[in-house]
Amino acid sequence: MSGRWIEVADGVHARRYEELDLTVGLVVGAERCLVVDTRGDLEQGAELAAAVRELTPLPWSVVFTHAHFDHTWGTERFTPCAVWAHEGCRAELTEYAEDARAKWIAYYREQGKAETADAIARTTFVVPDHLFTDRTELDLGGRTAVLLHPGRAHTDHDVVVHVPDAGVLFAGDIVENAEHGFSAFSFSSESDLTAWPDTLDALLALEPRVIVPGHGEPVDADFVRYHRHGLHELIALKAGVGRGETTEVAAVAASRYPSDVTLAALATP
Repeated sequence: MSGRWIEVADGVHARRYEELDLTVGLVVGAERCLVVDTRGDLEQGAELAAAVRELTPLPWSVVFTHAHFDHTWGTERFTPCAVWAHEGCRAELTEYAEDARAKWIAYYREQGKAETADAIARTTFVVPDHLFTDRTELDLGGRTAVLLHPGRAHTDHDVVVHVPDAGVLFAGDIVENAEHGFSAFSFSSESDLTAWPDTLDALLALEPRVIVPGHGEPVDADFVRYHRHGLHELIALKAGVGRGETTEVAAVAASRYPSDVTLAALATP
């Protein structure tokens, strides 16, 4: 359950967890703080809330980088507070959360993690009540946190949190620092492989000094550029398979990524 804080800039923190290699965030201003994602169930959310209180007593708001359970289901322990998200995130949580609950309960029971499965079963979903479409700014007191929807990538409602004065960007699952950069979980039926490189370009245009991924250790702009190029290669391989010019087997062999990652990318819509 326990995590560790990394101070990536003055008053800007990433918190790392072994479970799912998850990374969440905290931005502290002079008057308020912003929690970036809340983990995956009410117990995990309670741990994170207590950890935030170790760093600051300031009133908090929450922002979701996207709707997936590991980023949103711990919010119960933070309420009442403002919960920010892209408008598409609210629709996703409202429509699919119960189906996702059943899926993840089954997953954790199969993994022999009954406590986590039980915690998910007891979790109350919190639907975001502060929505935006493209961009909004939050005044934390002497510091601004900019919430942006930079484009489609991991989902159609990804949100990043830019802290301009610190040069830090919380990228959610648009960026993942797994063993090979992306993992197979990066790509799903919700992902937009073709749009993803342009979305990374939008992140790079902000000129962040530190980029905090949704999973893995913080990275720099060169890491993002490398995997932007990797995405272009995956797009080309997917197009070649679609045109019948190559096979999935050949595409996997030509990819810079492992077979499970490449196949997951090829299977995106």
